[in-house]
Amino acid sequence: MKKTTAGIYSGRTQFEEGIIAEFWMPRKPSQKALILLDGCPSVPSKKKVAEFFAKKGYWVFHPRYRGSWESSGEFLAESPEEDVLIVAEELNSGFMNIHDGISYLLDIEEITVVGASFGGAAALLSLKYPIISKAIALAPMIDWKAKSKAEPFDYFTYLLEQGFAGAYRPHKDAWKRLKSGRFFSPKYDAKLIDTSRLFVVHAKDDDVVPMQPLLEFAKKTGSKPLYLKKRGHLSVSSIMNKEIWEKASIFLKKK
Repeated sequence: MKKTTAGIYSGRTQFEEGIIAEFWMPRKPSQKALILLDGCPSVPSKKKVAEFFAKKGYWVFHPRYRGSWESSGEFLAESPEEDVLIVAEELNSGFMNIHDGISYLLDIEEITVVGASFGGAAALLSLKYPIISKAIALAPMIDWKAKSKAEPFDYFTYLLEQGFAGAYRPHKDAWKRLKSGRFFSPKYDAKLIDTSRLFVVHAKDDDVVPMQPLLEFAKKTGSKPLYLKKRGHLSVSSIMNKEIWEKASIFLKKK
């Protein structure tokens, strides 16, 4: 077990299907866990925001999607919210810290998922499962068919294959699946998502993930996102912004 400069202990573990995750311990015993989900492509470095939540009493887990970075498998062979389900279901079954071999058996009663962009879509879709208590999605990808001004679909796939070669190992049908609009799509699965457990934030000047699909999703599901005037494309770390955290903390406290 390693102790960070912020006084938070952290480790690394492996869940089923070869999902590798870093984790951070709260300073006091806790029955709350939080799963952080990356955008894509992105470098898996969430130390600051993980410590932010660990200090607030959460066990924090930062998994790598199957087929990406340290995790085994093929990227997008399965929809990423299923990776979230695997992690969530194993928290109370016991897991081992790879660094020192110490095992932990938790008694988690509340699991929150926080994700941005690509990870925002996974956070939304994780609410299909009752085991997830709440989800916060920042600038979530709602519809893969929607046109992006700054990151068109072809550029997105080019960036993964060329700029992050080896870090993401896509299934042979990965891009075809996304383009279908039925795979890993909050728009397609909108009726399955319990938006009473959801908090969404999106900036109006986001030129990476278009806002129109969210407007349509909110109208269809009755959800009420927080819309910011100017904040650009939000990342997971954006939740620490004072304006966003004030609203998010109120949502997290609700029963």
